[in-house]
Amino acid sequence: MSVPGSAATEPTHLGRPLLAVFSATFFVRFAFGITVAVLASYISGHSNLLGQSEVGVVGAIAALAPVGEFSTVLLSGAAADRYGRFPVLFAGIGSAAVVFLLISTTRDPYLLAGANLAFGVASGAILASSLAIVADHSALSERGFEMGRFDAMNLSGWILGFAFGLGVRGIVPNSSLALAFDLGAALLAGGLGFGALLIRGQPVAHAHPAYVLSEVAGHIFRRSVLLVTLPWLVIYMLIGTALVFLGTAASSTGIGSVELAVIITVAGLVLVFTQPTFGRLADRFGRMRMMTVGATGFVLVMLFASLIVAFGPKDELLAGLGVCVLVALVYGPAALAALADLSQEISRATTMAIYSLTISLGMLVGLLAFTQLYSRLGDLGLYLFFGAIALTLSVLTAARVADLREGSGDRPTTPAR
Repeated sequence: MSVPGSAATEPTHLGRPLLAVFSATFFVRFAFGITVAVLASYISGHSNLLGQSEVGVVGAIAALAPVGEFSTVLLSGAAADRYGRFPVLFAGIGSAAVVFLLISTTRDPYLLAGANLAFGVASGAILASSLAIVADHSALSERGFEMGRFDAMNLSGWILGFAFGLGVRGIVPNSSLALAFDLGAALLAGGLGFGALLIRGQPVAHAHPAYVLSEVAGHIFRRSVLLVTLPWLVIYMLIGTALVFLGTAASSTGIGSVELAVIITVAGLVLVFTQPTFGRLADRFGRMRMMTVGATGFVLVMLFASLIVAFGPKDELLAGLGVCVLVALVYGPAALAALADLSQEISRATTMAIYSLTISLGMLVGLLAFTQLYSRLGDLGLYLFFGAIALTLSVLTAARVADLREGSGDRPTTPAR
């Protein structure tokens, strides 16, 4: 069994497999972002501020996507290890395209719930296989940089697609929002076709016929892995909730959909340049240092968000929020590289699936917790939600630092150079 960073797994150049993953990832996340931006309006049948009862319905339906993801993603990761990364990746993209087409034909809440559940299954397969491919084709000394490039395509796709979807929501009549899901299906098909074209004739097989899930379960659930992945649980409690309700929340503060779309578009473009740079910093100074910086950024994001809710969108508060978001984004490449460092080649996709499991579970828990707190307590519930996330993230980060200092478990960091 090869260990990460061994000579057998060190790549010699970027290659078309990585380019295929980066391009397919952008198409996929752009499509996902569009549909998430319009989902609340599509379910409720109007594009204005949601009532408290509507928040609960939207949250319940939106939460089924992470349910589908976290309940099946380990099987998707196992399939990618057993049968190959790209077959699972392309199957997930194709399935998501079909689901989007189905969603565009109905607004029945029960059918939308089932479709969103299936979408979560496809999303887990896409993410677990994609991360395994990046880990397979990146050297240990440059893994943070490559994960930064992946995260740049992943996050910029999400954000730019979300911004585009907000623009659609603000311009297109609510009765025509099904077009957003048709467009998402077309983008998914485009990403699938382009990725398949890039790897045609390339040596990308990473199947392991001898793979047995029960034999690697102990490896992928060891403490060193969990202490890297659990912080994502609370981070995505925040991110998942923000993605679903950001558009309607902005409306309540006087920020229109088109204005918000422009702001988010600029932020998405910034990600393309910053994430690889943050990955380089993780390679140079160590994963844990950059993860600590990023976790601090997330805590400050919630502080400024609370101040904006309390005092309104003042320029100085919005500027502070923007700076803290940038600092928080340091976390992604370092944490992904740390997890890849801990994985072994034969179980890499299954290990990376733990990341997908925790973020999808975080989105589910976050949506359910936020909708219940807000429906019952209003703004006070929002403050409690932010406070609980900030405290939990701080505790988990401190636990990981203590674990490294004690020297227990495997270290998911590279030495500072």
